[in-house]
Amino acid sequence: MKAENRREAILALLQKSVSPLSAAALAREYGVSRQIVVGDVALLRALGHEISATPRGYVLERDTGMLLRTVATIHSAGDTKTELDIMVDNGCTVKDVIVEHPIYGQLIGSLELKSRYDVNQFLLRSAESEAMPLCSLTDGIHLHTLLCPDEDSYKRVLDELRREGLLFENAD
Repeated sequence: MKAENRREAILALLQKSVSPLSAAALAREYGVSRQIVVGDVALLRALGHEISATPRGYVLERDTGMLLRTVATIHSAGDTKTELDIMVDNGCTVKDVIVEHPIYGQLIGSLELKSRYDVNQFLLRSAESEAMPLCSLTDGIHLHTLLCPDEDSYKRVLDELRREGLLFENAD
């Protein structure tokens, strides 16, 4: 298969997929290396396709009709599960985590967490890799971009985060 045809096929698969597709799975599908797929996705992005790399694989950005909201939180790594569970339990998708780095500026980690299962898998991968969360770079202060089904869901997230002491509201 020619490279251009493979890229078109990858894009078509991403358009049909309801869950992330890993570079390794795409590589097996097309009989190429994982690095070739990474390059293909980079070229698709350069052509203007909004493809995000999540911990579970690639996803194509779609207009979901949901509300896009940002929430600022502060906590230790030990409170990550509580924070993320609050968000997904209220019907929101946790798109990403954002921290402000003194050298690199804004660092964004794509998450795409929609359920407690997703949260648990994310935490399991984090533990297995012994990776520190991005919030460890900023004394626990970070942002999350959420996709919420409605304003009430977002308000419930804020209320529960506030009750748990995880909402960052004042810079005193």
